[in-house]
Amino acid sequence: MTIKEVSRILSRQPQAAARVRGSEAYPDIRGEVRFYQTDSGTLVAAKVRGLPGGKGCEARVFGMHIHSGGECAGDESDPFADAMAHYNPDGCPHPQHRGDLPPLFGNSGSALLVTLTDRFTVEEVLGRTVIIHEHPDDFTTQPAGNSGRKIACGVIEACRCQR
Repeated sequence: MTIKEVSRILSRQPQAAARVRGSEAYPDIRGEVRFYQTDSGTLVAAKVRGLPGGKGCEARVFGMHIHSGGECAGDESDPFADAMAHYNPDGCPHPQHRGDLPPLFGNSGSALLVTLTDRFTVEEVLGRTVIIHEHPDDFTTQPAGNSGRKIACGVIEACRCQR
């Protein structure tokens, strides 16, 4: 897929999107993750602001995954417990879960990520959740990459959004 093709895809309305909101401890986090079905796989485009961290060597990196649950609710110890575990219908070891995604690199509190994956279709993730974790995924530790607390969540819904 070329940059020109990606640009053309991103200029159209996505098939699904998740509005991401931070937990009570991270109320400034806001963003949107959009999902576009293509012949090459699912194009995922995330734009997030209000992330904690700084610049330079203090810049933060955050884990981001599709989780199997369909709600952004929980309790005091885990504000997004109802998002459940990584989306992993095949029972694969980490980092081969279908919901594993590349990390978000903080840029003065904002992050932008565009990635193409053949691990899931848009239809397969409708009703599931996108979770941002406080630490980057180490792509090794079982069962979920030691990415820390869930700090933001959004439910993936069929898109009624505007471009």
